[in-house]
This record gives sequence, C-alpha cells and structure tokens, in this order.
Amino acid sequence: MLIDLATYASGGSDLKAFMDYVVTHVSAALEIDHVKVLRYRSDRNDLLLEAGIGWAPGVVGSAAFATDMASPVGRAFQTGQPVKIDDFSTAPDFRASEVLRTHGIVSLLNVPVSIDGAVWGVIEVDSTVLRGFTADTLQFMHAVAALVGMAIRRMQDMASGETLATDRTRELLKRDLMLREMQHRVKNNFQVILGMVQLRKPSLPVQAGRDAMDQIANGIMAMSLAHDQLSPSRSGEMLELGAYLKALTAAFVATMERILIEVKSDEVNVTIEQALPLGLIVNELITNSIKHAFGPDGGAIRVELHAPSRQGFATLIVADNGRGLGQARTDGSGLKLIDALAAQARAELIRSDAGKGTSTQLRFVPRG
Repeated sequence: MLIDLATYASGGSDLKAFMDYVVTHVSAALEIDHVKVLRYRSDRNDLLLEAGIGWAPGVVGSAAFATDMASPVGRAFQTGQPVKIDDFSTAPDFRASEVLRTHGIVSLLNVPVSIDGAVWGVIEVDSTVLRGFTADTLQFMHAVAALVGMAIRRMQDMASGETLATDRTRELLKRDLMLREMQHRVKNNFQVILGMVQLRKPSLPVQAGRDAMDQIANGIMAMSLAHDQLSPSRSGEMLELGAYLKALTAAFVATMERILIEVKSDEVNVTIEQALPLGLIVNELITNSIKHAFGPDGGAIRVELHAPSRQGFATLIVADNGRGLGQARTDGSGLKLIDALAAQARAELIRSDAGKGTSTQLRFVPRG
C-alpha cells in the first residue's frame, strides 16, 4: 500500500483526489472504519476535516476541531508528536469532540503531517471498539504522514511555479517563500518547547503545578499563533491584529459550553513585536474570566478592537459580565503579568471592576 501511495504522491496533481485516496487506502490497510485528514487554518485557529471516510454526510469539508492541548488532534498539531488514546474513558486529560462522541469513537491515533519541519495538519484513525494501536501501526502511520507531507509540498511548489509570470510576481513569491520558511522554523521551535512542557506536566506532584504548566502552554500557543498570522509587507513583518484576536479567541470558543465570547474588531495592522504582548494579555484576561468570573450558569466575554482615532490611538477592550475579580485578586501574579506585558506593548492600561463584571482597556499607538 505504501508503494502505491508513494507512486501517487510523486505523480498526482489533484490534492483533493490524493487525500481521498489516502483515507480510503489507510482504512483498508488497517481495517478501520474511520479515517480523516485535518488541515490547520491559521485564520480560524482550528483544524478542518479536509478528507475522510466513515463519517456522517456533511462532516467532511465542514467539521472543525480545536487546537488546544485537551483536544487529541490539537495536541498532536501543537507538539508535533503522535497522540494515541486506547480508551477515551481512561484519558481524563483529553476532551472528546462532538464529532467523536456522535460517531461513538473510543480509541484513536493521531499523527502530525509536517512540511519542512512545521506541522501542516494531522492524519487520524478512529475506532468505535477498544483498540490498542501497535508500534507497527504507529510506524505505518508515520510513513503515510511523511508521504502526505511530501505530496502537499510538491503540489505547492508546482502551483508556485505556474505563477512565475512576471518580475513582480517572482519578487512577491520570493518574499512569501522566505516568510513561510521563517514561520516553519519558528513553529518547529514552539512545537519542541510544547513537547517538553507536556512531558514534564505528568511528573509534577501537585495540581497547582500542572495548572501552571497549562498556562505556560497556552502562552506558547498564543505566540505561535501570532507568527502564523504574519504576512509579507514592505515595512516589515506585519499582522492584522483583529484577525489575530479572532483566531486566538476561537480556541476558547471551541472548549466553552456556557460561556459566550464575542469579538468585534476594526482593522489594525501592527508589528509582531507589538502583537505578541497584546495577544498574551487577551489570552490571560479571558483565562482569568473563565476561571473566576462566572458561576455554573456561565456568562459572556466581549473583546473589542477599535481603529486609531485622529490622535493615533487604538483601543482594545476585554470585558465580562461576571462577578468581578474582587479585592482578593487585585494583586495576583496574573495581573502583574498583564501590567508587564502592557508596558512591553507601550499600552496604557485601565481596569474597571464594579462587582458586576470586569473590564480592561488598553490604549496604544499601533507600530508598523
């Protein structure tokens, strides 16, 4: 089967047909009913089910999966390491998505698909009966993932070659390729760090330490996401802050059931150096609200980004309708971190806590 797949990967030009070929033949080779290939979408910070077999009508091409560390496919994507769950009922660190629950999936194996060292997406096999995936199965799936990555890269190069019609196009493509290479290198570094964090977490003796590791992992993922949002610019490495914030909050939305997160944003372009601390602030504020602001009935969090006024200031607001932080939390380490990040972003920070919700406002001049 691998020889046939390698032949197809080296000669085909239709990516969708190739993906369909992959899932069909993996299903047959492993005698498993459910297989899927998921592609990462940086603008939405999710993993789209790009191709699959065994899934209900309408799932392939539309179902999306979260990229946080509690999502099995998300952890494989973020760390660049395979994720194997022989029995979901004995895997408390993981969350089964709605798609997995409705299809009765109890065992799964995720293997990342990489291009030039950075993860493009994930190929996953799922079982409705308990199944222990062997070392041979894992080795087989690694080989499949490598061939998928090779085919995608080859087809991308073919598409790039067809656009080299003018000097201007060649210059833009060259810059885009340089940026993509840099993003791949940075992504690979983040994956290595996340893998180290994940390895250390189970050995910590207390829950507080494991929670701290989760916070560190969330911050690393927020920084990684910022680099995903970069686009070529004459004035340097720029990203559109509103798109970044929407992608950042999407990871929270995918994991919350009773908490609504709404994002309203004007278009504000900033450098990566300014976007990183602002993104980390939003990440920290949303995490604080989810942990401390709401009761069992949940609530709402609002993120607003307003374009610069005539004086050049942009305004970023993160507010919730919860119980407020309270006096006991006004000097916590999380708030000190936010203060330090605001200084790094050269932002004026204004807090409001009236007991009926908490609001944090940042005023800054976009640097670009």
